[in-house]
Amino acid sequence: MAAGGDTQALVQDLLERIVDSLGLNASVEVESDGETVTGTVHGTDLGLFIGRHGQTIEAVQHLAYRIAVHRGDDDRKRIVIDAEGYRARREEALHRQADQAADDAVRYKRPVALDAMTASERKLVHEYLRDRNDVETYSEGEEPDRHLVVAPLR
Repeated sequence: MAAGGDTQALVQDLLERIVDSLGLNASVEVESDGETVTGTVHGTDLGLFIGRHGQTIEAVQHLAYRIAVHRGDDDRKRIVIDAEGYRARREEALHRQADQAADDAVRYKRPVALDAMTASERKLVHEYLRDRNDVETYSEGEEPDRHLVVAPLR
């Protein structure tokens, strides 16, 4: 693995090792914009890498961050791991779920609980619905079952 604070090289090495170990026919691309290091796996049939409900890709992302912190990465860059546009597709799906939950909460005048999701996904939905003036959002429960609730404003 990369030494010191070279997060980009660390992410590249980690993803290449995982892709190789899983026997995937895929390539790895890692980019940095100064604040975020984004590692992307390109290939076909990446379901094994993404995992059920994105659990594997989330675990890889968490692992990459923990390794970077352990290795002494002083600037603590945000690390994002993606696979063939999974993150964008997931964001679109979360926006659709959030819109439906908000519409239902207002229509039926009661809170609507979404399925359990990761902290980053909950944050995305909180921020997405923040500008609506007819609902509020809050999180309930304990990990790994923590979920977001969309409630009508009274």
